[in-house]
Amino acid sequence: MYYKDLVLEVIEKKHKPVQSLSAAISEVYTHINMDSRFHYEGEGQWGLIEWAPPEVKRTHTSSRSTAAGSKGSSKASRRKEKLFESIQE
Repeated sequence: MYYKDLVLEVIEKKHKPVQSLSAAISEVYTHINMDSRFHYEGEGQWGLIEWAPPEVKRTHTSSRSTAAGSKGSSKASRRKEKLFESIQE
């Protein structure tokens, strides 16, 4: 939902007199921004967290200076090279 539509709907449902529309929009926008139930989708679009698919977090593998770490990384690089060669053929 576009944030201006959401703000106007909140103002309407609260049944409070609004002296300044820009101040009311700013206040409601701040509350939406701080509320953890909402997330920003970009280009003025907001949605509920429960509507969004769960994020897949990537784990960062730390490079180790041990021999086992070196073996694992060299195996991975050899595997990548073989895959790359097979794609080129």
